[in-house]
Amino acid sequence: MILTRVRIIDGKAEAAELRARIGAHARRVVEARGIAPAMAVVMVGDDPAGDVYARNKQAEADSVGIRVPAHRLPATATQNDVLALVARLNADDAVDAILVQLPLPAHLDADTIVEAVSPAKDVDGMHPFNLGLLASGRPSIVPCTPRACILLLRKYGGVLAGREALVVGRSAVVGRPLTYLLLAENCTVTVAHSRTANLAAEVRRADILVTATARAELIKGDWIKDGAIVIDVGTSRVRAPDGTVRYVGDVEFDRAAERAAAITPVPGGVGPVTIACLLWNTVLLACRRAALGDIE
Repeated sequence: MILTRVRIIDGKAEAAELRARIGAHARRVVEARGIAPAMAVVMVGDDPAGDVYARNKQAEADSVGIRVPAHRLPATATQNDVLALVARLNADDAVDAILVQLPLPAHLDADTIVEAVSPAKDVDGMHPFNLGLLASGRPSIVPCTPRACILLLRKYGGVLAGREALVVGRSAVVGRPLTYLLLAENCTVTVAHSRTANLAAEVRRADILVTATARAELIKGDWIKDGAIVIDVGTSRVRAPDGTVRYVGDVEFDRAAERAAAITPVPGGVGPVTIACLLWNTVLLACRRAALGDIE
């Protein structure tokens, strides 16, 4: 039985609140320069899952007044084809932000393509220049999923300073940037990964747990420290014996919710806030280019 004291974090509601603020800033951009903020999306080949994600982003962007011009190249596009497109978008004054839709076909060097995006239009915050600023404590554009995690922790976690935070996963997309953000919040941060000797012990002492491994229910509910804040970024597709399919997170949700003070569900937790943070970054870049400064 889930205790009534647990707060199930409604990511859709949190994203809606953030979009209201994004829309207000997008209107400021239109008033300043007569054109809406624009996030150009670079897609190569056909990826059904990626197309669904892109349509979701398009719908949410439309709702807040952001343009999302899509640029699709065939799966046979060469590295030079993609780099040429990115160069054109870097030079296009009507484009404020550029998103390279990953994964790219295997014959393309994704790192080189991402690094070709101008840091001033790097909506994902994944350019080495922007990641370097984040690591040095001077963030410019914060990667979307780590930013979503921090926003939720600030709202549901109370005072973060001095608390024991555990990040499970060390990817450049989530784990590493999030570690820098938690350090900036004055947390005491531990990073766990595939070589961690005793993951259960690390989880049991964490006041804050953020996990992003995409390994279904890797973290057992009875590992969770009583009163911890649990942010579950992982999503895995699992099939039951009867053939039905469901999506689960890294954390064994029902049992974890018996112990946590607040927890994100999967789906409906971090995901919607991540997309909202992508739109936030787009408007932030547009405000900077329109000489309106940063936004909060």
